[in-house]
Amino acid sequence: MPILHSTKNLEIIEPPTTTREGVGIFEYTDNYTVFHYGRMPDQIPGKGEATCRMAVFNFTMLEAAGVRTHFRRFVAPNRIEFDLARVPGPDAGPLTPDAGNYLIPVQVLFRNELPQGSSVHRRLAAGALTPAEVGLRGIPAVGEKLPHPLIEYATTLEDVNRFVDGPEAQRLAGLSDEQFQAMRDTTVKVNEVLTGHARELGLSHCDGKVEFLVSSDARIVLADSPGTPDESRLMFNGVHCGKQVLRDWYVKNGLEVPVSRLIAEDVPRSRWPQPAPLPPAFLPVMSDLYRSLSETWTGERPWNAPDLRAATQAVARLIRQ
Repeated sequence: MPILHSTKNLEIIEPPTTTREGVGIFEYTDNYTVFHYGRMPDQIPGKGEATCRMAVFNFTMLEAAGVRTHFRRFVAPNRIEFDLARVPGPDAGPLTPDAGNYLIPVQVLFRNELPQGSSVHRRLAAGALTPAEVGLRGIPAVGEKLPHPLIEYATTLEDVNRFVDGPEAQRLAGLSDEQFQAMRDTTVKVNEVLTGHARELGLSHCDGKVEFLVSSDARIVLADSPGTPDESRLMFNGVHCGKQVLRDWYVKNGLEVPVSRLIAEDVPRSRWPQPAPLPPAFLPVMSDLYRSLSETWTGERPWNAPDLRAATQAVARLIRQ
């Protein structure tokens, strides 16, 4: 079963209940998503397996660092088995700390740097955010490093997710003060572990997002696929190692699908314009990039892909065309 706005397919092995986690299988596909549109027309060969292997590596690394996750086991080559929580429905009503075993409908974002493409630049320009809220005295330059990681919150189950402040995030998540602090503390820990690993490899871990569930014993558990190029913004020698490359191509060529406007105008999805496909030259270059990033990150060499320097140089040549 494809998940809306996701590059993963979900198979339910055992459905969850209010008192017991279920079991699910995520299949990581070669699809990519941009602009909240959902799956775009093209597939990038090898992306799903490359992303899956990074997710498995990260879950193992984070659990070794003391972070509780929903990961159960790797199902080669591009699937994982995980503890499955209930997803709150639109009519579920307010969540409470004793609701038991549910996916928290709020994601936590962390930002270490503000590269080109970061939403912070756009929000500052629009007046939706102030430099002080980012911990800065003035408007930051593209690529500026933050003195301390910025933690933000956003919804996850809406047609277009929106930023919310801490109190609203806690209300939507249905968490006690202790649980909400645990979610924030875990996010900080996840960022430290992933950023440290990236640094050892010569990568910049600019920003990322994490999702959580509340287990049947009321503990905060890390979920989804932290630290993969679908969830984190990774750069090498100033080149994006993920979908920002694709997003930039659509914007540069005026082919961005205006999803927010279409939803605001209540245009039925069946009448949305179809996204243009990528130029054929993009697919092998992006395939090499995802595989090279995965091999660099995990230390495994299932494809013997070009090294990351060569892969990012090929991307840089591509985007200059």
